[in-house]
Amino acid sequence: MTDKELKYTQLLKEAAALLDGENDLIANMANLAALIHETMGFWWTGFYIIRKGSDGKEQLVLGPFQGPIACTRIAFGRGVCGTSWQRRDTIVVSDVEKFPGHIACSSESRSEIVVPVFKADKVSAVLDIDSRYLNTFDETDAHYLEQIVKLLN
Repeated sequence: MTDKELKYTQLLKEAAALLDGENDLIANMANLAALIHETMGFWWTGFYIIRKGSDGKEQLVLGPFQGPIACTRIAFGRGVCGTSWQRRDTIVVSDVEKFPGHIACSSESRSEIVVPVFKADKVSAVLDIDSRYLNTFDETDAHYLEQIVKLLN
């Protein structure tokens, strides 16, 4: 196992223990964002939750996070978060400048991973993590973060 895999294995155990017995989604998202952020040292770690806007359309709305201020609302199919929601799949972006339609909430973000959160086979939120460095995320991150967000159900 690599150091990264060992770190994620421990993180997954800690996340499961942290959420055990708690069913409040916002509290669990807040604690998961903090745990992932502190353990892995990422630039920005947080959730966007699908909500209906004033126009009646669903959109991603900023939820619990750790890091600098962030975009508040993201439309379906826009940016990495909206695209992950649309595709219903994890997206790993090595260089955000090369992602078509990337939304630059911070010019310091250089790479990103977005993991959809499912509830009853429907995307209910996304976990968004940004790094100040290129090529931060890979399949190891995707694998473990997908397991971590499953704990929210």
